[in-house]
Amino acid sequence: MGSSHFLVQAAIYLSSAIFLVPLFKRLGLGSVLGYLLAGVLIGPYALKLIPDPKQVLQFSEFGVVLMLFLIGLELESQKVWQLRKILFGLGGLQVLSTLALVSFAVHLMNFAWPIAIVIGMGVAMSSTAIGLTSLTEKKLLASPGGQASFATLLFQDLSVIPLFMLLAFIAPNTKAGFDLWAVVKAIAAIAAIIFASRTLLRPIMRMVAQTGIREIFVAFSLLLVIAVSLAMQFVGLSMALGTFLAGVLLADSEYKYELRLDIEPVKGLLLGLFFIAVGMSVDISLLAHSPMIIFGFAALLVFTKMIILMGLGRLFNYSFRDRLLYAVTLSQIGEFAFVIFGVALSQHTIPRETYNISNAIVAVSMLSTPILLLIYNRYVSIQCSERPKDAINENNAVIIAGFGRFGQIVGRVLQAKGIAATFIDNDPNQVDLMREFGWRCYYGDASRLDLLLEAGIAKAKLFVISVNDPVAALSMAKLVKERWPEVAIVVRARSRTDAFDLRDLALNPIRETFYSALEAARQALLAVGETSSSATKIIQLFEQHDLERLKASQNIRQDKRALLSMTAKGREDLKALLLLEKTLTEP
Repeated sequence: MGSSHFLVQAAIYLSSAIFLVPLFKRLGLGSVLGYLLAGVLIGPYALKLIPDPKQVLQFSEFGVVLMLFLIGLELESQKVWQLRKILFGLGGLQVLSTLALVSFAVHLMNFAWPIAIVIGMGVAMSSTAIGLTSLTEKKLLASPGGQASFATLLFQDLSVIPLFMLLAFIAPNTKAGFDLWAVVKAIAAIAAIIFASRTLLRPIMRMVAQTGIREIFVAFSLLLVIAVSLAMQFVGLSMALGTFLAGVLLADSEYKYELRLDIEPVKGLLLGLFFIAVGMSVDISLLAHSPMIIFGFAALLVFTKMIILMGLGRLFNYSFRDRLLYAVTLSQIGEFAFVIFGVALSQHTIPRETYNISNAIVAVSMLSTPILLLIYNRYVSIQCSERPKDAINENNAVIIAGFGRFGQIVGRVLQAKGIAATFIDNDPNQVDLMREFGWRCYYGDASRLDLLLEAGIAKAKLFVISVNDPVAALSMAKLVKERWPEVAIVVRARSRTDAFDLRDLALNPIRETFYSALEAARQALLAVGETSSSATKIIQLFEQHDLERLKASQNIRQDKRALLSMTAKGREDLKALLLLEKTLTEP
């Protein structure tokens, strides 16, 4: 019966995730919000399919631990050292200032100092799982704001022991002082992890790898993370901090990629389970009974925290866009607040009613972050940058919109031939980087009419569109085609669908991966025994055949049945074409 009950629960978790997460991704709302809503629906306060979320929440927190280990694998120790200023400076100020200001504000609302401090401690923490997952999903982790968020979350993990000591100090009827033994144990544990990672782990991993049994290496990878987690938990430190440190120390090892491949699938499942468990902990009955209190306080605390974070970002000279990203990412109250409030309740520092309401506020605040990041990513990151567009004082015959990897190659070829071009990009970091390398690159949105006029589009001979966003590329192409039909347009298409849209404008788009894939196919033919001339001829025939199919399917692309029929016929035609070519060329 026990195993049957487990399988039923597993089926409920997986079904809810499979239904809601792809739906939310398709709607552009992100996977985290899908997992959270799935948890709300199947939890004990809605459909009651899962009665108790506490056990699964504790188990699924291991997903956060695995995520920090994988992030550590991507960072070498030198990179972490480069983050020391924001790690200890920005991170330390964030924890201290948020704790102090929120505690003072709560005390002004007639709460006793111990209760106010406990709430301040909880609010000072942010969710590592939600913050880093959302940043990674939206490809913002490498940005300055993303790096500031990451370093601050790391410092929050470092602050666990001091916060627990503060909890003990403010507990009623408790004589607590500075716990030197706890500090010694923590330092010893970190030293042991560093020593083992540098001296013992690699020989052991080499021995395990030499067995040639993949399952054993997977088992060892998980055992490594579990062992480090248990060691850190034993000394009272954050499990995530210990595994992150182990990951950093193994970042330059030869087993880095194997470890990542083995742990990534498990991490993804457990992180999803963690978000579901957080959603399950949202007490809908409490929300229905006191909606103004819970939603009001959640909104107030999130807003207050964002104001504090924005101020700290300004103090450390981040741009407005990065300050806002930093504030939005860390605005929620993190999962560690559940632990803080639980310990405070057991020590009789806070009453049961405050504990219940505080947990509900934490859960609601977690729900807010994916929504805020969605708004940031769609609107704020583009329109609220404090950097104005650059003044363009050139009137070159060529204008290139988008100066990433694709645009740079076009620009380098033109430069080598002595052809002057005006480069425009809407990523300020990319513009600054290109200027460091000597390129005259301008910041601005090339889909804007005023900017194109300033860049001299009316006198230009060629407009090259190499931006990543297919919607923006189509918009630029339409604008230039309609207003300046005499200007030649070279445009990049990321997919066959994008190519159709651009061909509707009578353009001949460059399909981004098509020609590199043709070269890969040519090399594959050579590897299986085709002669060089034969492989080249086959690729030429395929290219011609595919272009003809692209033109033929242009007007029937909305008719799925006709498109499938054409695709099937196209495969047979290609086989016949290659067979005929082989017959004609054979002696």
